[in-house]
Amino acid sequence: MNDNKMVIITGSGIGIGRSTAKVFGDAGWHVVVTDILEKEGQEIRDEIISNGGSAEFHLLDVTSSAEVTNVVQSVEESHGQPFSAAVANAGIAHKVPFDEMTDEKWAHTLDVDLTGEFRLIRAVAPGMKKAKTGSIVCVSSVMGTTYGWHDHIQYNAAKSGVVGLVRGLACDLGSHGIRVNGLAPGFIRTAQALSTVHSLGPEGLEKAAEYIPLGRVGEPDEMADVIVFMCSAGARYLTGQTIIVDGGVTVGRY
Repeated sequence: MNDNKMVIITGSGIGIGRSTAKVFGDAGWHVVVTDILEKEGQEIRDEIISNGGSAEFHLLDVTSSAEVTNVVQSVEESHGQPFSAAVANAGIAHKVPFDEMTDEKWAHTLDVDLTGEFRLIRAVAPGMKKAKTGSIVCVSSVMGTTYGWHDHIQYNAAKSGVVGLVRGLACDLGSHGIRVNGLAPGFIRTAQALSTVHSLGPEGLEKAAEYIPLGRVGEPDEMADVIVFMCSAGARYLTGQTIIVDGGVTVGRY
């Protein structure tokens, strides 16, 4: 039995997931880093360990139910304990004009951004139920709670679905002592947001800052801190909620 609480984070090789892995590691958790990006995943694992933390990396494609289940079960068996927390973070946001939207492009985003989150939760839930405790955080977006995003209707749909997933699972899992919450980031300085092909790009991101009450875009570690809080005893009566962390853009833009 590992004395450390264990957390598994999907898409934790870069961006918000990477920062979240680091914060959990600094807080003394055993961090199971997972991603389809092997090099980046191994790098954050090594960084956590070099900083005195505990971590391991597993290559994982969240569109594969078998892979998700196998990783979760193998880690739980090797450590002799269930996960105390799970962060469903892996996601994509491909720019696709409506007139070019095919069934395949639509389905791919939902498979990663919505069903991928469900797959992780389905895999960790049995262990959490046996332990009668657990915390799950699903990453949504302000594009799933508040805004529309042109040329990204499949992303809007998936991230809106995550909000519903959080609500439904909070009802289904609450009696087992499992809390389920969501995080809806605003404009955050990640590789996705900095992409000029699929998102705002550097100039567009800085332009967006003009509309944010706090006067700047967010950083991945600021999202990570909220995620770790939601998995802590400080949030022990919080469930079924998707918290918007956006510097005030959704209340201040006009």
